[in-house]
Amino acid sequence: MANPPSLEQAQRRVTRSAGVVGIAVMGSRLLGLVREQVFATFFGAGFAMDAFIIAFRVPNLLRDLFAEGALSSAFVTTFSRTITREGERAAWRLASLVNNLLIIILTLIVLLGIIFAPQVVNLLIDPAASPSDPFTAGRTYDLAVSMTRIMFPFLLMVSLAAVAMGILNTRDRYAVPASASTLFNVGSIIGGLFCAWLLAPDYVARVINGGPLDPDGAAAAITGMAIGTLFGGILQWLIQVPSLRAVGYRWEPIIDLRDEGVRQVMKLMAPAIIGTAALQINVFVNTKFASGLGEGPVSWLSYAFRLIYLPIGIFGVAISTATLPVASRAIALENLAEFRKTIASSLRLTFLLTIPSAAGLIVLSQPIIALIFERGQFDAEDTRQTAMALCFNAVGLTAYSAVRVLAPSFYALKETRIPMLVSLVSIAINYLVANWTVTYLGIGHRGLALSISVVAIVNFLLLLFFMRQRLGGIEGRALSSTLLRVTLASLVMAGTCWQVSRSLANWIPLGTFSGRLTNVLGSILVGIAVFIAGARLLRLEEMERLISAVRRRG
Repeated sequence: MANPPSLEQAQRRVTRSAGVVGIAVMGSRLLGLVREQVFATFFGAGFAMDAFIIAFRVPNLLRDLFAEGALSSAFVTTFSRTITREGERAAWRLASLVNNLLIIILTLIVLLGIIFAPQVVNLLIDPAASPSDPFTAGRTYDLAVSMTRIMFPFLLMVSLAAVAMGILNTRDRYAVPASASTLFNVGSIIGGLFCAWLLAPDYVARVINGGPLDPDGAAAAITGMAIGTLFGGILQWLIQVPSLRAVGYRWEPIIDLRDEGVRQVMKLMAPAIIGTAALQINVFVNTKFASGLGEGPVSWLSYAFRLIYLPIGIFGVAISTATLPVASRAIALENLAEFRKTIASSLRLTFLLTIPSAAGLIVLSQPIIALIFERGQFDAEDTRQTAMALCFNAVGLTAYSAVRVLAPSFYALKETRIPMLVSLVSIAINYLVANWTVTYLGIGHRGLALSISVVAIVNFLLLLFFMRQRLGGIEGRALSSTLLRVTLASLVMAGTCWQVSRSLANWIPLGTFSGRLTNVLGSILVGIAVFIAGARLLRLEEMERLISAVRRRG
């Protein structure tokens, strides 16, 4: 057997792999923003967009639990252990067993979701809303039910894609699976617009030409976007199939519930479903609160969270995706020192990349929202309200990204109880904060955005505490030093961005796309330069490692 990599090699591997994933995911997230721009242009923050978000919420929630949460973590951990200890043949058999079991179980869930779509939509609608509210008065509800039935099969496609991603990541193939979501966005945009044009050609033409709103046309057009979403999910899975064959995987039509690997995946998944569900369940609960605030808040929160997902996807998911296989191999080889070093290094890299991102999103929230979304049916008031939600969401960006590193690491340790218990505590906290801010403080959707951030922060602190207990330390001084120095550099950067944005606004009108683009890009570029200079001045080791990795790839 080959000698295991050194600690320094493991750190470089995570940084390099995270870079590959980050580049691929960046393209996907940027296309995701284009997708949101299409929605904003054609539907704004009106009833049709609210209905789409509600319809997509449950299959998307289940997607995050299976594809990006419990299934991904449990499968990668078990697959890595199997291929390390038993070889490729046993690992390929495990992959086929898991795929076949998924197809059976998720097909049943999809059928139930289609049959009981009205009940599913009722879970997301506030019954206390007034009878005149569109959520309970008819058109939004009916539209949400029909689109729920269209989009529920999306769950099966992306769950199969998650297994494929786990296999390829374990075989050190990161670019193709990370790019798979790019195909989802391409399919959603092109397929969705084509279907929208087929179902409502007059509405599409009217929006393009700046004409008045047509509620019936909007309902038909957004149904086309729902069909495009399903098409995108199919493409996300299909793009990975050639790479699976390239690494040696061949599907077998076998089922064996008594297989040790399958039982291990199921054992890890059961509590992991709860352990990784906090954020999505809280979004689910907050959608119900938002539905009682009238037309708009559901969409404002969704648009804001889409922007939060950009740095989470580029940095948080990328680092998490690169960390889990390395950490799982370390545990399989019983190398706890490498495991500890890998987790600590990944957390420091997360701080370096996400704290300045959060600071930048807060100070530039309104210019960024205006640049990306303010056109067509998305007006200045939508920009203002979405920007406020973005500010409160950004508070928890770093914590949520760090949770994406910590939670799967517990599964690599075969410790599933702690993430589950932490998640249950977080769900309770979210409900209390959401209810308090909406009912007693009366700050509406801003309070709901804040509750998501509070949950992420609590989740991170608890997981970090228990990981430290489990490992007997997790390089706490180095983590604290990195956190402090990155925060200091980020504050200087944020102040600079704010001042540059204000100065540019005095010289260049913000009423045009070119003016907005100049303002945002100018502020961001200056901010990045200031942050890098500050990080190097403060001798941040992670910054030097990141720069070295970029230079090597260049």
